[in-house]
Amino acid sequence: MADGVLFDIDDTLVDLEQAMGHTLQSVPDPALSHLGDDDWVRYKAMYTTDPQRHYDRFLAGELTFEEQRVHRVRHARAAFTPEPFLGHVAEAWVREYEQTLPLHFRAYDDVGPLLDDLDARGIPYGAVSNNVHDYQRAKLNRAGLGRIGILVGIDTVGVAKPDPAIYLEGARLLGTLPARTLYVGDNREIDAVGARNAGLVGVWLDRAGRGGGPGPDPAADGGTAAGYQGAAGEPVVEDAAAVPRIAGLEAVLQFLPSVR
Repeated sequence: MADGVLFDIDDTLVDLEQAMGHTLQSVPDPALSHLGDDDWVRYKAMYTTDPQRHYDRFLAGELTFEEQRVHRVRHARAAFTPEPFLGHVAEAWVREYEQTLPLHFRAYDDVGPLLDDLDARGIPYGAVSNNVHDYQRAKLNRAGLGRIGILVGIDTVGVAKPDPAIYLEGARLLGTLPARTLYVGDNREIDAVGARNAGLVGVWLDRAGRGGGPGPDPAADGGTAAGYQGAAGEPVVEDAAAVPRIAGLEAVLQFLPSVR
């Protein structure tokens, strides 16, 4: 049995992609008033997926948090309008976006039952996020997840995932050995593989069902484990409700000998 569980926040506990999509359509932008439904889908995808990796530039200290937003929306807008996104236009948009986004923060439906299950099992939990502590604390509270008391942000230890120090600080605050601590997140490389490289048990929460590659499926043997092994050896789940079962089932944890 795992002794503790750490979570990523964005698109793991909180549906940030949906929140951003709702906000993009709520913030007035006359230059985009001509967009049809299909155009909005494309526009929102270009912003949320951040193909030019401007958020990574923020993590590297090359852009401020506000600047990475401006760069992302400028890139998305360029596919639909020649209107510039500069100066007071961009500043006003960022202010409106920042005020509107928190109104749409929601936890995924399976998160509340997941935390209830961990509480019932006496398994402590917390969050480790690639954003600053206070911003993510406000996000958790807004999403109804204030009971997550332990939170590590990039300003807590001065590094971002996948630096091992940020995962290890989460385990330290939980009071659990890294090798007995699950780290669950939606990004396979940054969360599952990064945590594993830091000595934790990395679990990929594959909500979209993109697939974990070859590997045995514990449920195929008639077991109760709701998960399977990814190509890199990490447990993969498609529903957060499976996490407490992973925390208590050697049928899944046998993938990682360090926690048997």
